[in-house]
Amino acid sequence: MGGGAIAGIVIGVIGGVLIIIALTRFTIVPQGTARVVQRLGKYHRTLQTGLHWVMPFFDKALGSIVLKEQVADFRPSEVITKDNVKMMIDSVVFFQVVDPRLFTYGIERPMQAIENLTATTLRNIVGELELDETLTSRETVNTKMQHIIDDATNPWGIKIHRVELRNILPPPAIQESMEKQMRAERERRQTILQAEGEKRANILVAEGEKQAAILRAEARKIALLTEAEGQAAAVRKIVESKPDAAYITLQGFDALKAMAEGQSNTLIIPSDMQNVSTLFATISETLMAKGAIARPTKPATKK
Repeated sequence: MGGGAIAGIVIGVIGGVLIIIALTRFTIVPQGTARVVQRLGKYHRTLQTGLHWVMPFFDKALGSIVLKEQVADFRPSEVITKDNVKMMIDSVVFFQVVDPRLFTYGIERPMQAIENLTATTLRNIVGELELDETLTSRETVNTKMQHIIDDATNPWGIKIHRVELRNILPPPAIQESMEKQMRAERERRQTILQAEGEKRANILVAEGEKQAAILRAEARKIALLTEAEGQAAAVRKIVESKPDAAYITLQGFDALKAMAEGQSNTLIIPSDMQNVSTLFATISETLMAKGAIARPTKPATKK
């Protein structure tokens, strides 16, 4: 075998190897990911979703970077409030890589950096609040942390969408005190509600008694008016019938009998029974003067 044949074989082998290497340099980037390509150790380009070819020997494709929104659940951090109460708070951070180049070259171990930044920011914010404010101002703390951490991670190619305080754990003594306070508050509300109920019940009872008294008074009034009208009608009938002296005397005896049967211990008897007739005549004149009965007309005399 001559030297030309050997050289041809070598060239063919080398060419085959180069073709194989070239074919193996094709890479597929899945949806929602990206890859950074370095050429001779320097950033060259970013591979997006799809099929790409990387130059052998000169280019190097780094690992895949997830571009979807991610959740980082960090371990609880010890914080101290403004009123010197120690508590444990764990937070959850929702973030997304928006620039693969900055994410690759911006900072070493970006997840650890975000965790430390979150803990530091949480201590600074809670340190300005008292215990009660910390427990009731979660939304305010979340918003402040989101803005501060997002500003700090922009140079790293990371976008912080939101930060949530998941658990706030005060010391056991504080928790027991809070439970006692809650029980006392519930008992106070129950007492107030019971007192309001009793107050309304008493008001309703008083209103009922008031209405009943008004109705009884109205009934008595109507009864008295009816009785008075009946007596007035009876007197008118008697006067209109022009009773004689004997009838008046008899009625006087009945009146004296009724007075004697009453509760009064004093009985006045006129000395002259003729005064009884005079008394009834006076009553008749009084009723006619007030218009209660009609004055009898005298028959016309013939001239």
